[in-house]
Amino acid sequence: MMIKFDNSYARLPEGFYTRIAPRAVAAPALLAFNTGLAEELGLSLDYAAMAPVFAGSELPDGAEPIAQVYAGHQFGGFSPQLGDGRAVLLGEVIDPAGHRRDIQLKGSGPTPYSRNGDGRAWLGPVLREYVVSEAMHALGVPTTRALAAALTGEPIYRQEGAVPGAVLTRVASSHIRVGTFQYFAARRDVEALHALYDYTAARHYPDANGPADFLRAVCAAQAELVAHWMSLGFIHGVMNTDNTALSGETIDYGPCAFMDVYHPVTVFSSIDAQGRYAYDNQAHVIVWNMAQLATSLVPLMPDRDAAIEEFTAIIHAMPALVDAAWLRRMGAKIGLKEATEADKPLIEGLLERMQAGRADFTNTFRALTEGAARDQFLDPAAFDQWEPEWRARIEREADPSALMQASNPWVIPRNHRIEEMILAAREGDFAPFERLLSVLSKPFEAQPGVEDLRRPPEPSEVVQQTFCGT
Repeated sequence: MMIKFDNSYARLPEGFYTRIAPRAVAAPALLAFNTGLAEELGLSLDYAAMAPVFAGSELPDGAEPIAQVYAGHQFGGFSPQLGDGRAVLLGEVIDPAGHRRDIQLKGSGPTPYSRNGDGRAWLGPVLREYVVSEAMHALGVPTTRALAAALTGEPIYRQEGAVPGAVLTRVASSHIRVGTFQYFAARRDVEALHALYDYTAARHYPDANGPADFLRAVCAAQAELVAHWMSLGFIHGVMNTDNTALSGETIDYGPCAFMDVYHPVTVFSSIDAQGRYAYDNQAHVIVWNMAQLATSLVPLMPDRDAAIEEFTAIIHAMPALVDAAWLRRMGAKIGLKEATEADKPLIEGLLERMQAGRADFTNTFRALTEGAARDQFLDPAAFDQWEPEWRARIEREADPSALMQASNPWVIPRNHRIEEMILAAREGDFAPFERLLSVLSKPFEAQPGVEDLRRPPEPSEVVQQTFCGT
């Protein structure tokens, strides 16, 4: 396997990671390979022979496997040391467009940060992350990507019992997290914090003029990302600071889910008992997460008091960034190219009626372009009350139908279909997985013959909880 690695993170001081190889497995077998992403990365691979690499049994030339260390607030409680407990970063490549990208194995065995875990992943979460991350990419959301999935030929043990082991090969702009900065700040290791800041700014925000400018840029990227999630009904499920990537990409698809029926306090994650990361709370949590980053950046500044004052102002300005991004994206969903504050009651009025009428989030917005949105409501009269004002408003727009079609997906990865896919795969049937990948690669296109994937779940199919898989 020829991969032209350039492993810049591994050239940082040893305290940033532990050098450790992935653990070999019994019977590696390639399950999926993303040829389109491989081409984007400039990789020319005989992927049919790559199972041992993607399962972690063989290292490609030039790889320098490391497990990265970081800290993080998990559901509000601070853990001073976390780290890659079941992943190793093989190395980095620079793609033909000049972008540096990490290649990481997830589920590749224990590391010093496994906290008594086995370091493995089972097939279900691997397939979930593969499908959902690629669907998010097709939806236009900044995200980590799935390059490959491999079976290990070994059972692992979870609450489901003995389940098939698997490894995901993940690609990211980097795996640097808010928690990476927190790790060194908590240890008052200012020298390492400076090194991390210099590295991260050069890699992701080269135009930033100092830590304050860097913080503004990260806040802007995160505001756009979370507003994009919410415009699609996506719920991350575990927005801990160690799952907030400085690159502005969606990372760590554990108990994630897309809403069916719209409700602002929807929660799926089995580990989010208090609803901290509920759909509507995501807009607030990301501001809180950025406040933790700001706190970690204070030691970099020569005047602590002045830094706190400036950083506080940046964080206090962030909710307006989230609101503006939300308004722009939600406005586009109802055909408004440049929605203003005056349009907010129109958008909120529709959402309130959707909540009361138990309307499907994705299908309702898509149906606006087809004249059938009222059919999504238990009481269509509620929509009828809203529609005249909306139609009067979009008469001032040039081409609202095209904008709505480009903003409202025809199909999403529905929770019950993901669960069906996982159940089938456990029995050795990967056709549902391949079908979902194919259909979700074109989420804005109406595709004949796959209308079943658009259908909301029947009462017996509703997925009440999603799980992280660790």
